[in-house]
Amino acid sequence: MRQTKGRQGASKHISHAVRQAVVPHTHNDYRPHLIRLPSIIAILFAIFLFQMAYNISQTGSILGRTTDITTQDLLNRTNQVRIDNGESGLKLNTKLSQAAALKANDMFVNQYWSHTSPQGIEPWAWFKEAGYTYSDAGENLAKNFYSTGGVVTAWMDSEEHRANVLDIRYEEVGFAVKSGELNGEPTTVVVALYGKPQTGQAVAGAATTAAASIGGGSQSVVSRLGVGVQSMTPALVGSVFLLALVAVVALIAHGYRNKLPNVWRRSWKRHHGAYTALSAVSFVMVIVTLYGGGQI
Repeated sequence: MRQTKGRQGASKHISHAVRQAVVPHTHNDYRPHLIRLPSIIAILFAIFLFQMAYNISQTGSILGRTTDITTQDLLNRTNQVRIDNGESGLKLNTKLSQAAALKANDMFVNQYWSHTSPQGIEPWAWFKEAGYTYSDAGENLAKNFYSTGGVVTAWMDSEEHRANVLDIRYEEVGFAVKSGELNGEPTTVVVALYGKPQTGQAVAGAATTAAASIGGGSQSVVSRLGVGVQSMTPALVGSVFLLALVAVVALIAHGYRNKLPNVWRRSWKRHHGAYTALSAVSFVMVIVTLYGGGQI
């Protein structure tokens, strides 16, 4: 009987604590503890710890960049968007992948981010070095994305890169994903080379295409958000959940603003719930957008 009473007491204590934290009522002055300054500071600190612990577990570095981009995922995602647009999928070609790897390696060796190297070497030289003879060819680049979905989403948001992904002339593709230090910063580079093999009397290189934006490609805000959502790490998911909980509790509390203590109702603090919810949502947008970073 004592054990049962003890459990009931613990349950009541937990229930009371939860109610104080998230439910606006007279005993917490209609200001749930979760949206008070000490709790907000604790949540921000927890978010920092989540991200730090995740980075250390994945890369051994607090500021480490992690990516799950793979050649197979790039192929699957590319073919999915082509099929969604009524086109046939591309075949992965080993020579094109070799050419892509040569291009990626050259960018790290010569420290540049462009379709054309500082020595004036254009993408088509890598096709030739890998022994791939083409009648049509194209190249897309990407760097510092966290996920395959983010890369393809960014390409599809750019007119020039989208044209390469969906070009009906291409039959084959090769990918390379390489990490290293580029211009003094840890960088992950993605190279995609598209091609149509030469047949008959076609002259190699007679028709070539390449993404027009080189080294300074930009994304729209909507694209960055889309990329960020697809690139969310477990640590980021937990952070967003905490901030979303804060926003919901704050909005509920805002509905009780007319029951706040008089000193609060007579100042800007009357809308404390609304301000807190807006701040939480804005912070979510910022961190998701940061994860939507990358360059094409």
